[in-house]
This record gives sequence, C-alpha cells and structure tokens, in this order.
Amino acid sequence: MPIRVLVADDHALVREGIRHVLDAEPGIDVVAEAANGREAVELALLHRPDVVVLDITMPEETGLKAAARLRELLPSARVLLLSMHENIEYVREGMRIGTHGYILKDSAGEELRAAIRAVFAGGTFFSPAVVRRLSTTDPVVTRPNALLELLTPRERDVLDGVARGLTNKAIAAELGISRRTVEAHRESLMRKLEIHNVAGLTRFALEAGFVREA
Repeated sequence: MPIRVLVADDHALVREGIRHVLDAEPGIDVVAEAANGREAVELALLHRPDVVVLDITMPEETGLKAAARLRELLPSARVLLLSMHENIEYVREGMRIGTHGYILKDSAGEELRAAIRAVFAGGTFFSPAVVRRLSTTDPVVTRPNALLELLTPRERDVLDGVARGLTNKAIAAELGISRRTVEAHRESLMRKLEIHNVAGLTRFALEAGFVREA
C-alpha cells in the first residue's frame, strides 16, 4: 500500500511543486492538500493520512498549532514540519509537541521523499542543516552530559540511530545485532534517560551534541 500524504502550505505553487515531487515516487500518494492549518486538521480527520507535511507559517492557524491538534486528535498520523528557515525555536517547539521531523523548503526532492519514508517507518528526519545548527547553537548542558555517562556504548549506538531517524530494523542491520536486541537497548536507554518517545530521544541527542551525521 502507498504512503498516504496530506500536504499543507498556503502557497498553491509550493503545493503543486511538492505534489510533483511526491508523484514521482510510486510508493507515495498525495490524498489531500490544505491552504492553512485549520483546513489541514479538518482534511486530516477526513482522509486519515499516514503522513502530514505541514508548512509552519500559514494563515488562520500556524503549522505548529495544527501539529499540536493533530497529535491530540489523530495520533496515528506522522507529522513532518516544513519551513524556509533554520529556526531553532521552531524545531524545539516541534519536538516538544511530538512531531517527527523538520525539513527545509530548499531541500532536494529526494530528501523530502526520504523524510516521508523515514517518519512513516517510525523514525524521525531532520534536514542536515538543522542538525548542524542544533548541535552548535547552544553549549551542551551538564545534565545531558551526566546522563550520557549512564549509557553503555551499545546504548549510545542505538540512541545515535534513533536520532538519525533509523528504524529498529535498520539500526540492527547497521550494528550487526538482532532487532530484539536493539529493542532491549532502546527500552533500557529510555528508562535511564526517563524519556519515553522518539521525539524526546531525538531532542536529547541533538541538544547534547551527540548526533553524528549519516
């Protein structure tokens, strides 16, 4: 079955461009388009997409407000934020809400398709420029450093994979271990860090400057 995607942007030409990029991928189907955040939520509840691509700056209701409502009303949908800017506050607010990625509008079409595939598979995706900005903007605080010391080397490897948007299966293949072992390490590091969702793990890894680029 194709990945069902809803695209929300207040510029018709941008929506048309995104649809053109996604139509080039046989496994992705754009099921609806919205011109603002309010309409995006309404259409998402109607069409039940797998992934919602949300522009952040839209009239009537911003992408961040729409994302917060979607996480509450349609938690099964994966939310990918789209923006022209590497605004770190936007990225952090998206993480706090529980969105699954942040991609810049000047990204190549293949990057957008890769982001949709990654979040649909249960991972996260952040444009490389956003990862670099997050990793260098603020000094690493003491608490993340101290908490990292609690993790075993293998748990750090799994955390790195999660933060790069890899699924458990992909992490297992990369590390040469079983998927069940990855799940065990993931549960252990979540317990140690007292973080219980992918968005939280990603935020922790990014703010600690721990992420290695793929």
